[in-house]
Amino acid sequence: MMVQPASILQSVFGYTSFRHNQEAIIDHLLSGKDAVVLMPTGGGKSLCYQVPALCLEGVTIVVSPLIALMKDQVDALLLSGVKAAFLNSTQHPSEREAILQQLRNNELKLLYVAPERLVGSEINLLQFLKEQASPALFAIDEAHCISQWGHDFRPEYRILHELKIQFPSVPVIALTATADGLTKRDIIDQLQLKDYRVFENSFNRPNITYYVKPKRNYYDELVDYLEQHKEDSGIIYCLSRNATEKLAEDLKADGFNAEAYHAGLDKTTRDQRQDLFLKDDINIMVATIAFGMGINKSNVRYVIHADLPKNIEGYYQETGRAGRDGLPSEAILFYGPGDVMKLKNFAQIDNNPEQTKILLDKLDKMVAFCETKQCRRKYLLNYFGEQAPDYCGTCDTCIHKPELSDQTIVAQKIMSAVARVNERFGLGYIVDLLRGSNSEKIRPEHKELKVYGIGKDKPRDEWMHYTRELLSSGYLQMSDNQYPVLQLTEKSKGVLFQGEKVFLHAPIQITTTTKEPVVYQQLPYEKELFEQLKKLRNTIAHEENVPAYLIFSDSSLIDLATYLPFTTEDLSKISGFGVYKIEKYGEAFLTQVQDYCNEHGLDTRIELKQPKRERKSKLPRERETDTKKISLDLYQKGMSIEEVAIQRTLSISTIETHLSYYISSGKLDITNFVSPNKQELIQAAIAKYGKASLRLLKENLPETISYGDIRFTMAATEINA
Repeated sequence: MMVQPASILQSVFGYTSFRHNQEAIIDHLLSGKDAVVLMPTGGGKSLCYQVPALCLEGVTIVVSPLIALMKDQVDALLLSGVKAAFLNSTQHPSEREAILQQLRNNELKLLYVAPERLVGSEINLLQFLKEQASPALFAIDEAHCISQWGHDFRPEYRILHELKIQFPSVPVIALTATADGLTKRDIIDQLQLKDYRVFENSFNRPNITYYVKPKRNYYDELVDYLEQHKEDSGIIYCLSRNATEKLAEDLKADGFNAEAYHAGLDKTTRDQRQDLFLKDDINIMVATIAFGMGINKSNVRYVIHADLPKNIEGYYQETGRAGRDGLPSEAILFYGPGDVMKLKNFAQIDNNPEQTKILLDKLDKMVAFCETKQCRRKYLLNYFGEQAPDYCGTCDTCIHKPELSDQTIVAQKIMSAVARVNERFGLGYIVDLLRGSNSEKIRPEHKELKVYGIGKDKPRDEWMHYTRELLSSGYLQMSDNQYPVLQLTEKSKGVLFQGEKVFLHAPIQITTTTKEPVVYQQLPYEKELFEQLKKLRNTIAHEENVPAYLIFSDSSLIDLATYLPFTTEDLSKISGFGVYKIEKYGEAFLTQVQDYCNEHGLDTRIELKQPKRERKSKLPRERETDTKKISLDLYQKGMSIEEVAIQRTLSISTIETHLSYYISSGKLDITNFVSPNKQELIQAAIAKYGKASLRLLKENLPETISYGDIRFTMAATEINA
């Protein structure tokens, strides 16, 4: 018998309703079909396979690219009372064997593995699953890694085409936060999905405000920003290992709690620093892109790029690590054209012009994002094929929309300089020429030109700004080669020779703002209580040696500080408080709330908490499978349930589940398994406690009634349902 997804969502994860199209995705998987899910970071991708995993019999295999991602997910599931584990190279062979034994005994609901582990030399997991376990679902996380068009292509992901060959009837769900049209089609082709549906959510992250700022002399501005956010967690991304080390040291010298993270550090140091960041013992992680994939830390308030990202997909994924709890957060990118040349060099793939062209094209679109004067949110959403309004109100170009002004003379000076050097030099050279630079790179003959030094009245950044404005407006263009140079266009001829006017946006000084967390919820909350609850959460997290956000997210604590629950029943209405967590942590958090309310003369506000209306899921009928047929055949040949389990090297509970299917379909008689007296007791318990929890029923029935008795009786109630 299959448990209701809505029941799992409430009792295990503590949420009263599904978000976006999670419910449709889960129902689709439970009907035995494949799915491709494009959902932004923080949108709830993991629930799309974790909920069906707890509804289905058998184990769900989750393919994940990073050890940190696996550990984080497994820790979170264990804290919610879910049997989960991971297999990776850090484990001792005895640990791996213990996990395989759990698989044999059908004791795991989710197992996380790296793709190369599926057919590894030590353990051929696919073969093991085929012979000794019953996979219910395959979930491919970070699915863009399978595609050569994806921004983080990993050849080891290509082995995943074996899933549909080895297990044609087991549903597969592929999930990613970043995939353009080419990548999406490649994911479908590589995984050989047939009976599938693509689910696409909005890529919009409305709680993130986007800023792009000039990189020149950025450090002082960065320090000013961090001073305003000393209590917040944040990530700063740099292009190189050396850059992360230097920036982290500079920040520490200026009194900030920061550390560097990159692939060149030894594993022990990386793990230690990541652990400190996840547990809020350090506030700032200065990192290369080696850090972050799969890190579900929900209270990251800002992501800063000190260097230009390689592509929009990477930028979107990295900025998406801010504000996973739905609270206001910021993404700041310091942009300098010098980064573009570095990245163009990195994009050159030896003997692979096709891949080089893909990487350069993606870089060009990243540069265009930095230089656009339209809404940055609109640019991002349009990139992923999603329509968006021209104004969002939460990006720098919308917040500080500059007015157009007549800059015809400025434009003529720039265009004249480009023409005088025969359209053979880049942006930086043209600006230095206008500014009258004494640099040796300025050719002697160019110092004799009339345009040399005619721009001394404006700072270099301003000339750079106006030149980029002319590029984005089509008055200039960049040549399409390895070392692009500025060129005139048809539009520029009208300005130079026909007296046409040019109106450009003036440079602006962008300032970021500190906001109250109003996106997640609008009711006022007790800020002092919120801080007390955070301290309590951190104390518990250190005692259990897990990241604080895995205990409860900031949004759950804000719910507590808003609605002030007084009873255990009240707690069940608070986001993130499932049955297991209420039992484990409820009393401590209730006591903190009650003490605060007594001290300040406050009453509960739980009546203001209006849970969203729950929609009933349509449950697909459970399917007959080959493994169930084998168990039925052996039982009908006269074997006991115990003998069938031994014969098949499966657990007794798995065989009971197989036979329950045939009881629910009417092929087996319940009276052959459970006496009428026991059935009556079990049915009375079901009427009182419901069907959501076998454990709850078992605890409230006589010891002589087994889990198998309960399964069989519950299956019998489905015959006429």
